[in-house]
Amino acid sequence: MEKASITLTDAHHKLLHAAVEAGEYASISEAIRDALRGWELERQMQQAELEHLRREIRKGIDDIEAGRVVQWDPEAMKQRLRAKFAK
Repeated sequence: MEKASITLTDAHHKLLHAAVEAGEYASISEAIRDALRGWELERQMQQAELEHLRREIRKGIDDIEAGRVVQWDPEAMKQRLRAKFAK
């Protein structure tokens, strides 16, 4: 395991110290490692979401290039909905 020296704000230090005092963690180092694991998981989830969005954008571009899209006419849609709900 590698050692690193970091500088914390007073508020962050107090937060970490309180978590240790409450028995949530055995040490400040343990609390920081847990926070880093959470940060790493969040980054992985963001990366997965970004990849999903890229795939969806690619699908949309592929649909446009293949001619599988139609021009959307919001006014025509409103008219169809009004006619449907007027019955």
